[in-house]
Amino acid sequence: MPFGLQNGFGNPIEEEVMKIRFFWVLVVISVLCVPVFAGGQGGKDRAGDSGAPVTLKWAVWDYGVTPYYNSFIEAYQAKNPGVGFECIDLGSADYNTVLLTQLAGGADLDILTVKDIAGYSNMLRQNRLEPLNSFIRSADINTSLYGGVIEQLTFNGEVYALPFRGDFYIIYYNKDLFDAAGVPYPTNDMTLEQYDALARRVTHGTGANKVYGTHYHVWPFMVWHFGLMGGRTIADGAYNFLAPHYERVLKQQDDGIIMSYSMLRTSGTHYTGVFYNSQIAMMHMGTWFIASQINALNRGEATSKNWGIVKYPHPQGVPAGTTLGSVTGIGANRNSRNKDVTLDFVKFVSGPEGAQIIAKSGNFPAIMSTEVINTIASTPGFPTDANSRQALNVYQNYFERPVNERMADIEIALGEIHGDIMTKTISVADGIRQMNERVARVLGR
Repeated sequence: MPFGLQNGFGNPIEEEVMKIRFFWVLVVISVLCVPVFAGGQGGKDRAGDSGAPVTLKWAVWDYGVTPYYNSFIEAYQAKNPGVGFECIDLGSADYNTVLLTQLAGGADLDILTVKDIAGYSNMLRQNRLEPLNSFIRSADINTSLYGGVIEQLTFNGEVYALPFRGDFYIIYYNKDLFDAAGVPYPTNDMTLEQYDALARRVTHGTGANKVYGTHYHVWPFMVWHFGLMGGRTIADGAYNFLAPHYERVLKQQDDGIIMSYSMLRTSGTHYTGVFYNSQIAMMHMGTWFIASQINALNRGEATSKNWGIVKYPHPQGVPAGTTLGSVTGIGANRNSRNKDVTLDFVKFVSGPEGAQIIAKSGNFPAIMSTEVINTIASTPGFPTDANSRQALNVYQNYFERPVNERMADIEIALGEIHGDIMTKTISVADGIRQMNERVARVLGR
């Protein structure tokens, strides 16, 4: 699991529904992050809005297995020794629900971690986050460092959280399989047509010895991505733009270039296994899989020892380096009594220093600077070729799921029809028509 993301993205529809469904759960699990109040040389004794030393309460999940929480705190306290922290661990599975329950009950929280876009949308609907536009201007935060993410987090003209962690999709490939087929490696600038042609060239063999040119996991976004790279969203309500991408993937399925959707669903085949076992030459997957692949090799669980990554293929007219992903963000409770210090910490975590902390923990930050890329690329086991390092440079990262309060209902409707299209239960044209009709009802049109 990740960006990666704590929650992942592109998960199957049923997993997403379980994650975001809203039922009342009241859990309070408090884990202290060793509050520190002592002053010290070389730092400034920051105070709360009242002028006294302050302890910030931070809503998190998986505190015990997430090393960067303490790293953030230690680095911030080195510069601000008068600030203490108390991490409130609300658990991972129902974090969004429990957090909203806590806030509705008046919980004394300062820092709110935004787990995913669904959680962000819910917090916006309930008016729980402090608006940040004026703070961004006064703190001179360079939003261009986030590669277009801030614009996608904007709701009704206002930003309510800053990203600190994120993953994006890339192409993984097995160099040995390309060498065996005598086919050149993929590059960092491939159109969808070039990618299709390359996948066909490297496909070979039959039966148990079959090597597939590429691979799409069963998540609907694996097909939808290619239609979303120009700024369209799955909340648009009209889905004719997805038709050519369904046609191309179904043709690859018919021609044996990819494993069939039906077989993958029936067998429960996971993308990790087919890449580890050298059954596929290329694979679409998020950056979180980098760590999974390295770890599998270190454990001797993978035969795909000679591997690399390149940028996502793109439609004609869309720049190379355009991709899809999501982010984990951080914001301030609108009702925090320590707003000034909270916002300063938000700036630190989501800024360049925070990005280095995330990168050193083995995860991907929202800011992909040269320093961060160097840190990630120097991780033992990361591919040493220049293309793999260059693949980490993102031109534009579009959200898989836009900020929309009806996102869960839209995704359920589209996901059900996606399965029918991929199994050829219905035609692409009929599937697109049903998508348009179903989502129109969801949106009340």
